[in-house]
Amino acid sequence: MSTKLANPAPLGLMGFGMTTILLNIHNAGFFPIDSMILAMGIFYGGLGQVLVGMMCFKRGDTFGTTAFTSYGLFWLTLVGLIVMPEMGLAAASPHSFMGWYLALWGIFTGFMFVGSLCYPLAKQVIFGSLTVLFFLLAARDFTGSTVIGTIAGIEGIFCGASAIYFAMAQVLNNEYGRVVLPVGPARVQRVTAAEQVAA
Repeated sequence: MSTKLANPAPLGLMGFGMTTILLNIHNAGFFPIDSMILAMGIFYGGLGQVLVGMMCFKRGDTFGTTAFTSYGLFWLTLVGLIVMPEMGLAAASPHSFMGWYLALWGIFTGFMFVGSLCYPLAKQVIFGSLTVLFFLLAARDFTGSTVIGTIAGIEGIFCGASAIYFAMAQVLNNEYGRVVLPVGPARVQRVTAAEQVAA
């Protein structure tokens, strides 16, 4: 007797979305970094997404495993970059070097955006806006521009909100057995590994 596994993606999306909104309220210049943002980065955005990534692995979901585990570890490394210098464990990274850190995450997310084209439009919006966000944040650190940082913060709030929307769409649509919140069509037809072998 097989057991149906629950969809862990909404949990991971909520951890990502809420933590992203809070951090980008800071990036937009409204509040400084504080313990609330760091705690969300460690637990809900960080460990929460890593756990979801392992759940996706159990379901055979390569995209979900890669995305949730990677972004969970992103949050943990980001908190480490902020906290470790304060604890005297390592020197703080200069802004120009942080730009490369963010640019690499932008490149990774760009590839994930291409992969998201096989999924509903709501997922494409998340990865597309996250790609833009990483490159805006990298540009802010390369240039030192507070204007770019503010734009990045506003765009990041949108990105986080789009993740929350997709998470709640999956939960509500599943619970009601119908479309409560639309997620849109995929742009590219997804081909499974079995279909590739058959071809």
